[in-house]
Amino acid sequence: MRDLWKASVVITGASSGIGRATALAFARRGARLCLAARRADALRQVVVECENLGADAIAVPTDVTDADAVAALAGTAESSFGGLDVWVNNAGTGVAGSFQDTPLELHRQTIEVNLLGVMYGAHSALPIFLNQDRGILINTVSMAAWVPNPFAAAYTASKFGVRGFAGSLRQELVGRPDIHVCGVFPAVIDTPIIEHGANFTGRKVEPPPFIYDAEDVAETIVGLVLSPRDEVAVGWPARAGQLAYAVARGPVERVVGAAAAAVLKRAVPAPITHGGVLTPIPAGTTSTGGWRERKGIPSARVMTKAGLAVAATLLLIGLSARLRRDER
Repeated sequence: MRDLWKASVVITGASSGIGRATALAFARRGARLCLAARRADALRQVVVECENLGADAIAVPTDVTDADAVAALAGTAESSFGGLDVWVNNAGTGVAGSFQDTPLELHRQTIEVNLLGVMYGAHSALPIFLNQDRGILINTVSMAAWVPNPFAAAYTASKFGVRGFAGSLRQELVGRPDIHVCGVFPAVIDTPIIEHGANFTGRKVEPPPFIYDAEDVAETIVGLVLSPRDEVAVGWPARAGQLAYAVARGPVERVVGAAAAAVLKRAVPAPITHGGVLTPIPAGTTSTGGWRERKGIPSARVMTKAGLAVAATLLLIGLSARLRRDER
């Protein structure tokens, strides 16, 4: 697809975080949007923002753990826009805590949202794609599908599952070159996901200082529509983690596990909470989680560019000094 003007796009989990940023990114390019999430009021706010950017947008409140509701979402998008060009499986949730200390219902809900929700979305979108003989399915995955996250067993399992599921679909669709199944693997992103997730650690969970913006992921998703690829990372730590885990699985598991345990041990106490995993909560309706602003730090993308600029400058200084010595 070379032009997003009037492209028909479904985005789940569109009421906040990456989903909201992605909706606005498509709206700026003139796409027609069918936006889904559990929170109807927050979803309508995103629709208004998209319309203010000149895009056609509709809100379809949807719980992605309900297969019939997801099928109805696909039907609404197709009937409203006369077809379906892009489906973005973005809805996600998680629970932090030791596996055995966390209620099974939260683990189950995490799997149902993150993995089964993706499968329901694919099951609803693919018949339309196959009938059209074209379409792009994009899954928001995570670097946790490449490097397991300690104290997030269900989240990690769901993301490993999404990656395997997408690979299987690509094999089945090998004879359909205009139907694409793509995966986006973000590093740590500044979104309300920690606020929305359940926390059974008994400690305050915070992201590391090296954190990317939701808009970085949104632009990557838009880029995949224009130029589809199987898997793409957002942030070099995601690819670095993938390589490290592939080369030295055992050491990486031990180091990451020990580091996470140490960080939690030093964190301040916090109450146990189910967050919005089982029932939606009103808090956290923006694209950002506000972590960078509160910590007063630039985005990881800016920090990376600055680091590369400094490294290049030091390299040039070193080469210049070497040339002067050689001339003498």
